[in-house]
Amino acid sequence: MTSEAAGAVVEYRIGAPTAPDTGDSDGDGLPPPDTKRWVMRRKAQIVDGVRNGQISLEEACRRYSLTVEEFLSWQRLIERHGMRGLRTTRLQEYRRSERP
Repeated sequence: MTSEAAGAVVEYRIGAPTAPDTGDSDGDGLPPPDTKRWVMRRKAQIVDGVRNGQISLEEACRRYSLTVEEFLSWQRLIERHGMRGLRTTRLQEYRRSERP
């Protein structure tokens, strides 16, 4: 499925739980290895890449200097709250709702 916004065509994969590729990657749909600013779209691209077998968890952690715990927290947030769960301003709110 495609969508035309502001003259650009953006491709969405049916069933994809995360964001479409917006062109800030190395052509593989993943953020560049030197990424410093982790917006929710870039986090979602990495989670999607690991889920789809495009990159292994170990390689993603090495390439992006992530801990396994950090990656798994992104994955859990997507599963529980969707891509919006990755917003840093919402993390405290989501964490409070997960406590017993």
